[in-house]
Amino acid sequence: MNTIPPDDLLVNQLMEQVFNSIRASFPEMTPRQLYGRVFFPGKATAVVGIRRCGKTYFLHQIRKEKFQHGSRRKEQLPYINLEDERLAGIKVRHLTALVEAYYRYFPQFRGKETVTWCFDEIQLVSGWEQFVRRLMDSETVEIVISGSSAALLSREIATAMRGRAWEVPLFPFSFQEFLHHHAYPIPERLDGMTSAQRSQLEGALLEYLNSGGFPEAQGLDIASRFRLLTDYVDVAILRDVVERHQVRNVTSLRWLVRHLLGNPGAMFSVEKFYAALKSQGLMVSKDTLHELLGYLEDCFLIRITWMESASERQRMVNPRKIYPIDPALIPIYDRSGKANLGHALETAVRIELERRGRTVTYVRTKDGYEVDFLARSPEGKLELIQVCANISDPVTQQREIRALESALSTFPNATPILITLNPEAITERPPFIQVLPAARWLLETDGK
Repeated sequence: MNTIPPDDLLVNQLMEQVFNSIRASFPEMTPRQLYGRVFFPGKATAVVGIRRCGKTYFLHQIRKEKFQHGSRRKEQLPYINLEDERLAGIKVRHLTALVEAYYRYFPQFRGKETVTWCFDEIQLVSGWEQFVRRLMDSETVEIVISGSSAALLSREIATAMRGRAWEVPLFPFSFQEFLHHHAYPIPERLDGMTSAQRSQLEGALLEYLNSGGFPEAQGLDIASRFRLLTDYVDVAILRDVVERHQVRNVTSLRWLVRHLLGNPGAMFSVEKFYAALKSQGLMVSKDTLHELLGYLEDCFLIRITWMESASERQRMVNPRKIYPIDPALIPIYDRSGKANLGHALETAVRIELERRGRTVTYVRTKDGYEVDFLARSPEGKLELIQVCANISDPVTQQREIRALESALSTFPNATPILITLNPEAITERPPFIQVLPAARWLLETDGK
């Protein structure tokens, strides 16, 4: 009886995936809208982000757009999912053999036309970095890689690829993507909406702040959504932190995660949290807590906002503000029992700023006020942004406006912006402060 050698069997399985990806229709998906470029000459595109945010579908979106724009035939868009259980035990040599087998079928492309290779879950192949670098150096290709955030960490990609990777961060749905996903109409002119359009948009924003942007969580009832998102967090803790970094004090890690996700935007001090754990009989070092914070940001479960300061020491010793990657995580871990739209809106703005490529810090003024965000664009444009869901209370209005005025004395070139759900409630304000409806700000794209 003739048997196929294991190496040949694995290569055959890989080629089967290539042919399936060429023959199959592109999957239905909600298009993702990125602000930065996806490809950079001479570099592999590395799509990174939290688990279940849609990285696999984004790879197919890249393939679909290249095909629709006419820059590639489908035969030039092979997609490989290395998580296929039939590929257990795959090595770099099998990927090398795959490339040779592909060009035997399509010799007309070799050295003449660009082939865009998409490798999903590539971290499962030991030594993948050398394979990708060699493929870029020896063939006429574009390469897109994606995979678990437990292995494709930003700083490790940069090291492993020796400067040959172009990182593309992907987040859960933005508000605009949320509207597209649910087929909500988006007014052509955001500054000239009818009252009916404005009401519909504001209602959709409240829905977004409650249900968040994870694709699988869309349209679920509250109980199912809570269970799904809790599973996401548990997997991130186990796979991306505990297993990857051999964390032993899992109890303290879980306390930390619950605290951070349940107190978005609150000041977080490692020293105070260390003391709180100690009072509960949980022994963990301050250095370990600093490491755990870094691990949680690496896997995109949280985003850390530092205080704005020219002094590195002052920046390090002051508390940080922590935000979950998605506003829908907040009510799962918030033990206050209050529906806090303010926290959800502030979180949505924080993530949107990062999505737009802004560097984000918070400001503590000389007068003791605090401004939620100082956002820097790559071109150096500064924006002082205050977020307040409900601005109806005159005392609240005065506090938010005074904070912006105080921060302007230090950052006179910054544009002061107040983002709120009810801008019509503002009674009076300095003319130089922009008051913007939250839905409009989240949909604006002129700040690319």
